[in-house]
Parts: sequence; structure tokens; C-alpha cells
Amino acid sequence: MEHSRLVFTPLIYTGWGAAAELLPEVEKYSPARILLVTDSVLVQIGLAERVIAPLKSKGYEVEVYAETVPEPPLEVGEKLVAYTKNGKFDMVIGMGGGSALDLAKLAAVLSVHEGPVADFLNLTGTRKVEKKGLPKILIPTTSGTGSEVTNISVLSLESTKDVVTHDHLLADAAIVDPELTVTVPPRVTAATGIDALTHAVEAYVSVNANPATDGLALQAIRLISRSLRKAVANGRDKQARIDMSSGSYLAGLAFFNAGVAGVHALAYPIGGQFHIAHGESNAVLLPYVMGYIRKSCTKRMSDILNAVGGNSAYLSEEEASYRCVEELERLVKDVGIPNTLGGFNIPESALDSLTEDGAKQKRLLARSPLPLEKEDIRKIYRAAFDGVIVEPGA
Repeated sequence: MEHSRLVFTPLIYTGWGAAAELLPEVEKYSPARILLVTDSVLVQIGLAERVIAPLKSKGYEVEVYAETVPEPPLEVGEKLVAYTKNGKFDMVIGMGGGSALDLAKLAAVLSVHEGPVADFLNLTGTRKVEKKGLPKILIPTTSGTGSEVTNISVLSLESTKDVVTHDHLLADAAIVDPELTVTVPPRVTAATGIDALTHAVEAYVSVNANPATDGLALQAIRLISRSLRKAVANGRDKQARIDMSSGSYLAGLAFFNAGVAGVHALAYPIGGQFHIAHGESNAVLLPYVMGYIRKSCTKRMSDILNAVGGNSAYLSEEEASYRCVEELERLVKDVGIPNTLGGFNIPESALDSLTEDGAKQKRLLARSPLPLEKEDIRKIYRAAFDGVIVEPGA
């Protein structure tokens, strides 16, 4: 690759208390009606109200839409886009995990387009995104998806997932405030944290990696690997939450520009067919995919070993790459995520359908340093079912 295209969200506010930047950002647009897309849990615990209270005190009309769900199906996206069209809103604020942020992006952009959301899907759609849509501000309350800095909205289909993707889906501003993440429960902290780590790892070994994304990815890996166990053990560990928030958005910037590959490609069918959280789907596959492609990127995996706190100084690249896979496997185990497909009650009989759907994710698979054909994908799923890391030819 001789040249690279780098895209970054125009404004990113980060740090403890950064949510205070919401009001000044909203005031730039003087919206008459604002739609807050969030989830019912954030409404119930009062976090949504706390964040929008400064807007209400200034007289802004904010309508709360909390009918989002994890791994949102296409029909949830269709419903929200229709709601946004009918509501005549001037701005969309997305607040929550990746699903809420993805849906907010979708609502802001596709509410000014004709036709159903299905027509804009990457794999099967026939329409193109043409209009920027409503101004949008995205506020993550988990440290994982990086959705606040990407141009992708992921939707679940019957047996897999697809995306709407266009630069018009980029936020006008992203507010990354680790203080908003302290109430996230341990299991969600673990899953979203491994999701963020996977973004960084896959971006670093991607065929589209470049010096800018390399720096972002390695720093994200350092921050996440040193803080994830702490954040899972004690959600109120301030420094751990700060590290996780920073690591997550840096990983988001890295993978948005360099791309993710095999782990995500094979995770999509697991989420689609078995409704397993995206972060957990990535987590269970991460060691098996990286173990399988290891020989195609031993130097880079040696770098990752150092970033996760290991030491490659006295190891060959080959030895360091092995150790890297072991460290990734250990981290997934330490945060309590099952390390086999069976741990998620996925039966052996599902391996064929998972393989078929995984092989369709060509947009993602194209970034893998080792080309993954259908037979490779089958071997990786089999390895994840058996709990044994394998390599090509095995």
C-alpha cells in the first residue's frame, strides 16, 4: 500500500468530567428539538437524565428514546429511523454502549434519506448514503466499541450481521468521559474491554496498517492490557477506568482507519446466530484466530507481546509470537469470559453454518495478513470449539 487515507472525528473531548462539554457543543447548533438515543438501563439509573440536565436547564427540548437493545436487529434500526423522521428533530445525541451509538448514527443520517434501512446495508443494499443528516454527538458509557469515532453502524440479521457505513455517519463531536463508565458491571466491562483490545490487535496486524494507526493501536493495547483486569475487579478504580476509556477510543481510531479482520468476521455469525454479545464473540475467538494467522505476522505479534506487558528481548520472533497468543488467551480467561464455543452453549452442529456465514464477511477478511479461505475458517471455528489452538496445515 503506497498511500493511506486517515479519517478522524472532527472533535473528541476526553477525560474525567468531559460530559460538561455537551452543552457548549449543543449550543453551536441551536436545535429546537433534540433526540437522545440511549438504553433503558441508563434511564433507570438516572445517568441519562444527569447528562442531559444542563440542556434542559437552558430550555432545550430533549426527547428520550430508550428502546435500543444489544446487538440491534435490522427492524430496531428501521423503527428508530422512522421515529426520527416523524419527530422532526434537529439533532441526535447517542449515549450508551456501541449499540445505542450505532443506532444514533443510523437515525441521524438515514432519517433524511428515502427508503428502508435495509436498502443501505453493505452486503445486500442497493442505495448509497448521500446526505450528511442531522448533527450528532456521541457519548460512550462503555469502554469497548469505539463507535463514537467510526463511520459504521452494525445491525443483526437473521443469522449474521451487516453494516451501514459512510463518512456521513461520523460524529460531529465525541465525548469520552470515563466517569460515565464506573457503573458498568464486571461482565460488560470484560466483554467491551476485550472488544477494544481486539480492535487494536487486529488494526496492528491489518494489511492496511500504517505508522499512524500503529501508534494508536500499540498505545491502546498498553492501556487496555494494564487496566482491564483492574476495571473488572473494581469498577470504581478511577485510573483503570481512565485507561480503558482512552484505550477504547484510541483503538477505535486505529481500527476505523486500518480495519479489523478475521476475529470480527468470525464473531459476526456467532452474534447473529446465537445472540451472544459482540465483545464476548470476539473474546472467545481472539486467541484462536491470532494463533492461526501467527506465522503471517510474527514481528508484529512480538510487538504486541511487549505492549501487553511481556518481554520479547530474549526471544526469537517465533517464540515471542507464541507467547503473545498465550498472553491474549490468559487475559480473556482472567476477566472471566469462556474460552470455547461450548462455554457459550454453541453446539458442534453449528460449525458448518458459522463457517458459511463467516466466509461471507469479505469486507473484513480482506484485511487479514493471512488470507482466510472457507477451509481456514472452518478450522478456526473447530479449534474454538475444541479449545485447542491450531495452525494452517494442522
